[in-house]
Amino acid sequence: MNGFFDIPSDLGNTYFGLIGLHLREALLPVLAGLLLALPIAQLCVRFRWLYPPVLGVTTVFYAIPSLAVFVVLIDYTGQTELTVMIPLAVYSLVVLVPAIVDGVRSVPEETLAASTAMGFGPVRRYLQVQLPIAVPAILAGLRVAVSASISLVSVGALIGNQGALGNLLADAQKYGRPELAVNSVLTTAVLAILCDAALVLVRNLLTPWMPRGKGKRPKEAAVRQERSEPEKAELPETPEKAVAR
Repeated sequence: MNGFFDIPSDLGNTYFGLIGLHLREALLPVLAGLLLALPIAQLCVRFRWLYPPVLGVTTVFYAIPSLAVFVVLIDYTGQTELTVMIPLAVYSLVVLVPAIVDGVRSVPEETLAASTAMGFGPVRRYLQVQLPIAVPAILAGLRVAVSASISLVSVGALIGNQGALGNLLADAQKYGRPELAVNSVLTTAVLAILCDAALVLVRNLLTPWMPRGKGKRPKEAAVRQERSEPEKAELPETPEKAVAR
């Protein structure tokens, strides 16, 4: 562990400073992608014909390598954090739009009809009925977007030390210190796991009505046991039993 946390001075940051920078560059684009995805997804739900072209365009953007996007953006935003965060926001948008659309469409028609009968307008129904029910699907998309964003931040090391923890990978090769590369990989993985666990906790807090998996096991076991037992045919009553009765 000698030198594991000894960060080279050319990065101009401490170990925990790099962690904070990494989280900022990873989570702010996801937040921006979520804020953009909510109205776009609502339009796709309201106008079904709009969803296929939106999904096609976002899929094409997701297929573009981040380095190619950096090359295009660097002439406008320079070697800054913004050059890294813009592609990450687009990638998050690509993941979140289908997740929100699927979640909102999963709301039963009876629920929508009941909310309309109670006087809910389109905006109020979307915010107070559809989005809360779609929370599990939205957070599932957020978990994917956050994990991908945390890992992709490291690519920013190729455009002027804008990769946060990914900068340690470049310095590991530059100074011949492999422990810096190990530090970068392990810390990034731990950050992704912790953020994913935090999102699971948020999901559990926001959806207390959902089963957590523990209460379902006895019921599922009982169903399996009933299916495994052969059906007992009802036998006709024998004369001896009839006399005894």
